[in-house]
Amino acid sequence: MCDSAELLSEPLLLRIDMSSTPDTPRPVGSDGPEKTIIIGSGPAGWSAAIYAARANLDPVLYEGTFRQDMIPLGQLAYTTEVENYAGFPAGNVRAFVESAVNKDRHYNLPPVPAGHTRDDQPHYAVQGTELMELMKQQALNFGTRVISDDIERVDFSGPPHTLYPAAGEPVQAHTVIIATGARANYLGLPSEEEYKNKGVSACAVCDGALPIFRSKPLAVVGGGDSAVEEATYLANLKGADKIYLIVRRDEMRASKVMQERALNHPKIEMKWNTVVDEVIGDGKIVTGLKIKSTVDDSISDLEVGGMFVAIGHTPNTAFLDGAVEMNSAGYIQWARPFRTNTNVPGVFAAGDVADDYYRQAITSAGTGCMAALDSERFLVEQESIVSASVAE
Repeated sequence: MCDSAELLSEPLLLRIDMSSTPDTPRPVGSDGPEKTIIIGSGPAGWSAAIYAARANLDPVLYEGTFRQDMIPLGQLAYTTEVENYAGFPAGNVRAFVESAVNKDRHYNLPPVPAGHTRDDQPHYAVQGTELMELMKQQALNFGTRVISDDIERVDFSGPPHTLYPAAGEPVQAHTVIIATGARANYLGLPSEEEYKNKGVSACAVCDGALPIFRSKPLAVVGGGDSAVEEATYLANLKGADKIYLIVRRDEMRASKVMQERALNHPKIEMKWNTVVDEVIGDGKIVTGLKIKSTVDDSISDLEVGGMFVAIGHTPNTAFLDGAVEMNSAGYIQWARPFRTNTNVPGVFAAGDVADDYYRQAITSAGTGCMAALDSERFLVEQESIVSASVAE
């Protein structure tokens, strides 16, 4: 018998007639290990669920609970308008969202942005929570079973692999897709928290072109490559005003080429030996910062219309406790080029949990699709191995 027959104890039944799926979802683990379990509910998780469900993998998705490192619907649910997600130009988004999303979840939809109208109808780019609710609805439409719980730890010594939810019994799966994302690091100021999404952001590419930031002086906090990239992006926008790069020390950590890019840009002004002491606003939007010198502790005012924090991200991988290979910053490492495989067979990673470079909703969704396809192909390959072994 082929040694690979140890991978799965019985052949997988991959093709299910979805037309006969009962209204009441099958309990998780009721028929043995699940084919695919997805951990995380951001763009990567929901995209993986959509593809896995359409492939008749009957996926289970653990969407998490509200906690510091992982929230239902992902970090995108914290954002306002998303202008750069392909296929969602500004328009009467709310009418579409309300028609597509089940009424029992309308309570979670954010208010329609004030003043965004055309021809007496709402006219705005899709908001983060709206986009995520649409993704969730699409996954539900294809039969994804969604569990509102956190996976606290894993055991990938299988197969099958074992996951331990915060509530309930352990569950097993032949394949696991990790899509828990990464959270932006912030300064930790109470005033910063007050003005998140009101002029405080951690992604210039995501938010920099929004109306609240246009043609205003802006501040970027940080001294690494990411901070320079954020500042340069903002400075190159049409109609950009002065961009202040606030650096704690008298030099940047950024690479030499990136430093030169910032220092030579006519719209970027350096604020050396400086930290942000307080974010100032009128209750609705950021109007300035109080900045403090790290040399003599003197405090001064800086008039800006927004602050972008670029001091790094923390991937949500602590619960894995080293079960898969990660880099020094804690991001999961893909084991094969252009594939979402981790170093553990049957375990895949998608989205920002494995991406410390792009960190965009659309790239996360793309890798979610890839992870589902990789998972399906892995299962087909294992089924073939088991079937061949049984025939021998």
